[in-house]
Amino acid sequence: MICGVILACATLSACDTIGSDMKSMGDVLSPPSPQEAAQWAVDTTDAENMRRGVVLLGTSSFGGIDAYVKLYRFYVKDMKDPLVQAAAIAALSRYGQPEDAVLIAERLSSTFPQVRLAAAIGLQRMHNVAVAEPMWRKMQDESETQEIRIELAIGLGQYPQDDSFQSLVTTLDHSELTVNLAALDSLRMMTGNDLGIDRMRWLGWYSTTPIEKRFVAQKIYLYPTYRRHLGFWDYVVFWDVPKWEIPGLPSGIADTGSRKTYETPAPVGSPVGSPAPVGSPAPTGS
Repeated sequence: MICGVILACATLSACDTIGSDMKSMGDVLSPPSPQEAAQWAVDTTDAENMRRGVVLLGTSSFGGIDAYVKLYRFYVKDMKDPLVQAAAIAALSRYGQPEDAVLIAERLSSTFPQVRLAAAIGLQRMHNVAVAEPMWRKMQDESETQEIRIELAIGLGQYPQDDSFQSLVTTLDHSELTVNLAALDSLRMMTGNDLGIDRMRWLGWYSTTPIEKRFVAQKIYLYPTYRRHLGFWDYVVFWDVPKWEIPGLPSGIADTGSRKTYETPAPVGSPVGSPAPVGSPAPTGS
């Protein structure tokens, strides 16, 4: 009797798994159209639909259409739902102008951690010296979450200037090692030096290095992207093999020859989720 129940449960579980996989394959092979994604993004009756629509538009190769960018800005500024607002921040950071970084930086003071985290990550993709100060001030706030301070420390690597440098050096003394290491990476980025997490060594170097030579060895800053090695099961699910986004220059930094993240526009009317150009963002699960 018990064995029969176990077998029945296992059979049902297997059927559920197969059904889920088939549904996943169907979703990939027949994804929402741009029109459907746009309709979801403005569905004021369903916040989850709005979030899904914004994510689909913001991670598509055609998400930079002016009407969509205006929608992202509106949601970043006025949206009350934190998940929709966070999705809009991510989309605007990909397709907005450098001046949009100021609007995104204002969200660092949001009461919702999801929004603050999205803002910290989004500012890595946009270069505007006006946001460096709010970034390092928030990074120095040890009451802020560790995750958000790490992302801010990473983003400050694109601002080789005295206030960002001093703030990153101060952060080397914060209690979380991961925050220390993120700050160290940005100090390496902006100076070309590696003096470890010893704050006094960095301050000594700073005081003995002429102003005009402090940042001459800076490295090219590329915003970080998620990436991992593909495993066996990634290839088993052959209809949905992950595609990773390539790190790139933040908008607002002159491109001296590196490839932009979004090079090839998708054909008009192509479905959301159709194969994106090399370097387009992989779904983040937002």
